[in-house]
Amino acid sequence: MQEKTDIKSLSLEELRLEADKLSLPKYRANQIFEWLHIHGVSSFDEMKNIPKDLKTVLVEKFFISSLSIEKKLVSEIDSTVKYLFRLYDGEFVESVVMKYKYGYTICVSSQVGCKMGCTFCASTLAGFFRNLLPGEIESQIHTAQKDLNIRISNVVMMGIGEPLDNFNNTVKFIRLINSERGLNISMRNITVSTCGLVPQIYQLIDEKLPITLTLSLHAPTDEIRSKTMPVNNKWGIQKTVEAMKEYSEKTGRRVSFEYTLIKGLNDSDECAKQLYYLLKDVHCHVNLIPVNNVEERNNIRSSERRINSFCETLKSCGINATIRRTLGSDINASCGQLRRNKKQGGMFIENSSQN
Repeated sequence: MQEKTDIKSLSLEELRLEADKLSLPKYRANQIFEWLHIHGVSSFDEMKNIPKDLKTVLVEKFFISSLSIEKKLVSEIDSTVKYLFRLYDGEFVESVVMKYKYGYTICVSSQVGCKMGCTFCASTLAGFFRNLLPGEIESQIHTAQKDLNIRISNVVMMGIGEPLDNFNNTVKFIRLINSERGLNISMRNITVSTCGLVPQIYQLIDEKLPITLTLSLHAPTDEIRSKTMPVNNKWGIQKTVEAMKEYSEKTGRRVSFEYTLIKGLNDSDECAKQLYYLLKDVHCHVNLIPVNNVEERNNIRSSERRINSFCETLKSCGINATIRRTLGSDINASCGQLRRNKKQGGMFIENSSQN
């Protein structure tokens, strides 16, 4: 039996080639692409201007990587919405929709689980299962938009998984949502977060995408970073920051650094000064993130005084730094709190299909 292809993960050019194989006119590929990427349909039956016999052919050859809402939580503090999505194979990922003055931003997942092992993050606790297809990443946007009756204008790839570990699908997803025949989201409104996969950062430079790249740094020295981020044992801080600097210089885009403040580990004024010397020659912005609670971890949030002192030390040295506002804290929707598990009755239950 021939394995079906996810039609939503095909570029317009690829879809036109498929249409040509079926001896279909070019406009049919355009119609199908728009149904998938503007309207976000989850079945071929929803494609109103596609002939019934063609729909039959499409069903035999393709599937649409749609997903369903398994659970939805809305913050009583700031109206942030967290979704637990069920994928076509029964796996789960989470996404978060946040409202800002400029509009709505969605934080999407790129993998089912994560293999990076960062000690302040819940996403890695259940292990890694598989990469998400480009269509599955995009479907998180369509499903949230339809459910909330909104238009999402900004996308951050900071959910479950390491986007650059799913490199080809991540790049294809970005091109799909940027398409004028699709969601038409500006590249400048797309942010990709990485824990520091150095070879892939250089690959991303070659893609020439004017997106924002952000590095989960979280420490000013190798000694501290290696305690919380296993990736640092392969690519140390100097090489990683050099790659980020080159990304900024080659793309003309300011890069950003995420820095989670953990009491007694990386939040001293000395750490702030070390961070300045590390980043002083990089066109960048530093996002300071007070560590969020993860039940299985022992990390303690820095005091407000310490957080403010760290930020002021950076700014006094000339580093552009801000303290990230915590959103969705009452529904575990903040940085580092997303999981690939189904939450039931207040407890996290592992997927039955987990490795």
